[in-house]
Amino acid sequence: MASEATTVTSAFTQAPNPTGLSERYALALFGIVDDLHATEPGAADRIAADLDRLFRLWQEDAGFRSFVADPRYDSTEQKRAIFAVLERVGIGTEIRNLLGVMIINRRLAALPEVAASFGALLSARRGQQIATVSTAHGLTDTQRAQIVARLTEAGYSGVQLKESVDPTLLGGLVVRIGSRLYDNSLKSKLQRLQYAMKGAA
Repeated sequence: MASEATTVTSAFTQAPNPTGLSERYALALFGIVDDLHATEPGAADRIAADLDRLFRLWQEDAGFRSFVADPRYDSTEQKRAIFAVLERVGIGTEIRNLLGVMIINRRLAALPEVAASFGALLSARRGQQIATVSTAHGLTDTQRAQIVARLTEAGYSGVQLKESVDPTLLGGLVVRIGSRLYDNSLKSKLQRLQYAMKGAA
């Protein structure tokens, strides 16, 4: 179960940055998780896995992503389409109810941010820390493991990576965790070299 939970949390860290609005929806969902805990200790993992599957669908399916973001559909159309998707991929009642409320409030477009907020709450509950990693190219599994290992050696525990690709970095990586920033990008190295050369001129 622990490995499943780690995978779920890792997937959420690829979502956009959360906002105050998305945090309110995520907190409401967390309240449901807490209510269920007494009778279903694994409710957090089950609901997180449901939300993760929905987020992955949003991430991988351009048509679904476009539908979620399109404000022209009325709530009846959105509910019919979304609930059909939820049934098809086997997502449970809690996420269905959450999306129903978001549709009524015309907030369906906030789905990816809600996923990010819920993932952040889940990480905090489990004592995990999010490291934002920007690279010029996507990371390999080996590189991910190396970054987590280096951060663990630096004293951070339960590290989860939130990845983004920024071609302007040219190479290397930029890591932000908590209040610390580690900039080992080729772009920054070239800038530092440029400043040094100007100072020597």
